[in-house]
Amino acid sequence: MSRRKILVTSALPYANGDIHLGHLLEYIQTDMWVRFQKSRGHECHYVCADDAHGTAIMLRAEQEGITPEELIARVNEAHQADFAKFGVHFDNYSSTNSDENRHFSGEIYRRLRDAGHIATRDIEQMYDPEKGLFLADRFIKGTCPKCHTPDQYGDNCEACGTTYTPAELINPVSAISGATPELRTSTHYFFKLPDFKEFLQEWLQSGTVQPQIANKLQEWFENGLKEWDISRDAPYFGFEIPDAPNKFFYVWVDAPIGYVTSFKQLADREGLDFDSYWGPNADAELYHFIGKDIVYFHALFWPSMLKGANMRLPTGINCHGFVTVNGAKMSKSRGTFIKADTYAQFLEPEYLRYYFAAKLNSRVEDLDLNLEDFVTRVNSDVVGKVVNIASRCAGFIKKAGGRLSSTVTEPELLQRFIDAGDDIAAAFEAREFNQGVRQIMALADDANTYIADKAPWALAKQEGKEQEVLDICSTGINLFRQLMTYLYPILPAMATKAQAFLQVDSLSWDSRLQPLIDHAIAPFKPLAQRVDPKAIEQMLDASKEVLAEEQQIRNGGQDAKAETAAAAMEPIADEITIDDFFKVDLRIARIANAGYVEGSKKLLQLTLDLGGETRNVFSGIRGHYEPEQLIGRLTVMVANLAPRKMRFGVSEGMVLATGNDDGLYLLSPDCGAQPGQRVS
Repeated sequence: MSRRKILVTSALPYANGDIHLGHLLEYIQTDMWVRFQKSRGHECHYVCADDAHGTAIMLRAEQEGITPEELIARVNEAHQADFAKFGVHFDNYSSTNSDENRHFSGEIYRRLRDAGHIATRDIEQMYDPEKGLFLADRFIKGTCPKCHTPDQYGDNCEACGTTYTPAELINPVSAISGATPELRTSTHYFFKLPDFKEFLQEWLQSGTVQPQIANKLQEWFENGLKEWDISRDAPYFGFEIPDAPNKFFYVWVDAPIGYVTSFKQLADREGLDFDSYWGPNADAELYHFIGKDIVYFHALFWPSMLKGANMRLPTGINCHGFVTVNGAKMSKSRGTFIKADTYAQFLEPEYLRYYFAAKLNSRVEDLDLNLEDFVTRVNSDVVGKVVNIASRCAGFIKKAGGRLSSTVTEPELLQRFIDAGDDIAAAFEAREFNQGVRQIMALADDANTYIADKAPWALAKQEGKEQEVLDICSTGINLFRQLMTYLYPILPAMATKAQAFLQVDSLSWDSRLQPLIDHAIAPFKPLAQRVDPKAIEQMLDASKEVLAEEQQIRNGGQDAKAETAAAAMEPIADEITIDDFFKVDLRIARIANAGYVEGSKKLLQLTLDLGGETRNVFSGIRGHYEPEQLIGRLTVMVANLAPRKMRFGVSEGMVLATGNDDGLYLLSPDCGAQPGQRVS
């Protein structure tokens, strides 16, 4: 087997929030794959960084009374601490706000500009005269110019589906300051994505992305590729564009360049050949692990930028789905929106690695963390099967002097365990971790069956059976050693303890080929503890407490200006009669599903259960709710609103919400309400 050169990245976490279990799926998946490659003897490097630029970072730092640099430094430290708790090891972890990233962002831009792939043109934008900045559509609210529904976003009315420009809103206000925005003209810089149409169509069919991703991205070509706005006006926390004073790179321009620059830092520190990984003739493999929500940045914009800048292209883009908990989207109200730090306070982080591995495959599928199944599987597999082998055998070997037998008494059984490593390796290589785990646990079952059938505890009571007991238990320890070799990428901390117990120099993949003969082992110490279901409940309760504390902080921080602005956005509508009111059919609905709407920054797509009937509704609440927060909750909808065709599909109703600058809140019925009931 030839030694491969591999560079691996995960998507850059945004430096504006904590790491939670939804994030961890990606980093654990990547870390397991990287550890496997290193175990096989390949030269594999894993780099990442915080995504540290953008308006949101700038505004949060201002709100906290600190500089953006202070904010991102604090978050960077917290992110790395959380990753370390879960055994996620980066060869280099950086920040996009680095000198190296500034250099490469400018260099790639200049190459694109000189090759004719950058365009400029004037656009009109809303400007906040009080804050002195141009406003993205999500920072503008007002009354719809067509149906006069208040509190609508700057480009689309959730109530009637009308699209418009922010300038057409009635009584528009800045969601940041409450000021009335002004329409101003500004020159923006665009990356000419249509230049790469033919390249992208061929590249997407080359096997670099999963088939379902390649098929999904065809929609972009059907609608026609558009030029990508890559600039933002000052003030903006980011890198100034070369030759464009007071113009800054949009955060998604320099974010993926962070992959390049994080590796550059590693290369400089370790003396690696940078060009062999990132140059146009690079001979190393490059893999990106990402979530399905950011695939178009990585599979359309990013390869086009690399192609235009004469840099190497990714070998593979491995896309995964989202994490659900107990069959539903992660929910703060139910305590299932769990932060990494909260989990680690109550449960062993490696158990989450094992559970994810047991369910992960190479497809773009959501992974459900069923907490009851989590307890059962960890206690049964990790503790009851794998660790049980060592704990059953170690005591007898200690009594015999602490050394394994000088012969292999079950060569065929041991060889079968060794040979299984080829199939397990193939599964891990293909990111079919669930298949690999199934094979490992089948071997663990066989090892336990062997020990149970031989019953060394019974033989130990018989005169003259000491050698037979030693032979049986030595075989058991050798089988345990095989299992820990295979589990090392998944359970590195437990494997390290097992390595100390076995007193071996390595648990690399090839180390399994030589059995342990006449080999001393250390006294056995517990390698894992069973999961207490009470710890699960404590974790969920703590997650709810964190939510309550954060909500109290947010409410306490709302200033009078925001309240005034919110009030100004909610004029009393025109008077109606009681007959008009009775025409509105308000019904209780349960949100059966919720998801993002590709191509929209404002909308969520809701599947509403009316008690035997389902409706599809698009709602402009994306800026205020994560989809996982909504699934399972009751709300109120207008059930007899005529269906309206939007560019994303047909919306068959409207959910009721109220809001101000501090947030948008769905109306929820009291206890006892049932889907389909009429509100009266």
